[in-house]
Amino acid sequence: MAKFSTIKQHLYSKIASGEWPEHHPVSSENALAQQFKVSRMTARRALQELADEGLVIRSKGSGTYVAPIKSQTSFMAIRNIADEVRSRNHDYRAHVHVLRKEAATAHVAELLQLDAGKPVYHSVITHFENDLPVQVEERYVNPELVKGYLSQNYEEITPHEYLCEVSPLTEASHEIEAITPSPQLCQWLKLSKPEPCLRINRRTWSAAGVVTFAVLTHPGSRFSLGGHLHFGSARA
Repeated sequence: MAKFSTIKQHLYSKIASGEWPEHHPVSSENALAQQFKVSRMTARRALQELADEGLVIRSKGSGTYVAPIKSQTSFMAIRNIADEVRSRNHDYRAHVHVLRKEAATAHVAELLQLDAGKPVYHSVITHFENDLPVQVEERYVNPELVKGYLSQNYEEITPHEYLCEVSPLTEASHEIEAITPSPQLCQWLKLSKPEPCLRINRRTWSAAGVVTFAVLTHPGSRFSLGGHLHFGSARA
């Protein structure tokens, strides 16, 4: 394991175990460099990646602190929400609102590259972290490519897990927007009043064509986006 990854894992375990709660101070670059016998640059990389992932907050002059606990994901990767929640040692569960076959609207048919009126599979699921809703996932699936979609128990397995098993992804596109939730979304997300929400519109492909179109809606107060890029050979 790379030295900066060892430091990240050490810090992550402190946060995930609850030993370091929200707003707890995190060891400085100098302290980590001495503890792990690495350069300050290596320690800085570990802290910066945790900050990019939303786990810590770095403030010039006052140090680094454990970030408030929110649902976090990366817009540069497609991850299973159940794995994300459990990686924080939190409880995950899901509730299925809709799971049926229906005729595709013109909009959905265009996104799935089907003819309007063709049958599609439609699901709506709320995902919970410690009994608090963190995502409403509305998904349309091409039944020609995923025939068994409606027969799965999505309170035991997520659509992401099932789709990766039966139709491995080769391509994906994302659009991210801020929205005001509808009354129905407020109910599913247990919002006492509308608050800004972040919505990710995602299409995924397999080798055979467009597999799904998903709309993932998160309450802004329980969610953040983060990520970290590595460049093989950066040029000015």
